[in-house]
Amino acid sequence: MDDLPQSAVSGLNRGLAANEDDLRRADDAARELESAGGPVDLSNDLDKLQGRWKLLYSSAFSSRTLGGSRPGPPIGRLLPITLGQVYQRIDVFSKDFDNIVEIELGAPWPLPPVEVTATLAHKFEITGSATLKIIFEKTTVKTTGNLSQLPPLEVPRIPDSLRPSSNPGSGDFEVTYVDADTRITRGDRGELRVFVIS
Repeated sequence: MDDLPQSAVSGLNRGLAANEDDLRRADDAARELESAGGPVDLSNDLDKLQGRWKLLYSSAFSSRTLGGSRPGPPIGRLLPITLGQVYQRIDVFSKDFDNIVEIELGAPWPLPPVEVTATLAHKFEITGSATLKIIFEKTTVKTTGNLSQLPPLEVPRIPDSLRPSSNPGSGDFEVTYVDADTRITRGDRGELRVFVIS
């Protein structure tokens, strides 16, 4: 594996600590690896997507929102939320595509923070040689740590008629590089993401 993108994004806290120079360096490193790897053809390489992928970097996080170039929920100062690890779990056989986010929710003193894992379940389909479309199905939140005995909670889905047009519940992204342990994607919101198999 070429660790070019990994070295370019190390120390950036998945993009949360990135400034404009960091964004440019990460993008340049990703483009270099994408160029060396050549075009991705998911009709031949779909099996390379199988597994649990850890997010190393997202350019969307540098805007301090979770929405890339479109507005998303704020993180950091406005809410007592600490973002933990972020994963994607892809099953190429069942076409399941889950975004898994570890979150710590602040609580008033003297209560300890609440640790939860949110799983945003999607299905995926291939819409081009290297493009995937994901379709949102549901969100499940499960407490971890001291409260792990609580049952998971399925968050009700906002009806499509009430959903903002900027959040249709589906999205497209292009897999621009993939090998046995590294994956680079470029999303419909303009974000660059770098993952490693975990």
